Amino acid sequence: MRKEIERWWEQAKRDFQTAKNCMKSKDFYASVFFCHQTVEKGLRALYLLQRSASPGTTHSLLYLAKETNIPQKFLPFLKELTPEFVITRYPDVAGETPYELYDKKIAKKFIKETEAILKWLEELMSKV
Repeated sequence: MRKEIERWWEQAKRDFQTAKNCMKSKDFYASVFFCHQTVEKGLRALYLLQRSASPGTTHSLLYLAKETNIPQKFLPFLKELTPEFVITRYPDVAGETPYELYDKKIAKKFIKETEAILKWLEELMSKV
């Protein structure tokens, strides 16, 4: 595996650990943000693996998913997760203070769905 791909993949896995750590510390908004980061970096690694080129600066999980032929079953979650890249961080986007919008139940759902995508990616990445 090329070093660039390996770096994206390793950071994706570390971001997932951070998402779980944020759950433990009850920083639920941050947990959701790091779920987005996990999926984005994992899909970037896959994109690089499949195409040997960068997807550019996009943060759209749907774009990355469609370009890498991710299973359709993940698309509804990716539609939900994509805007969390900004909602979790900016009060002017969220319309509220972001940390107040998230609770354990919400974050737990994002962790569960992110883990499913990460496992799917792990299978693909381990074959290289």
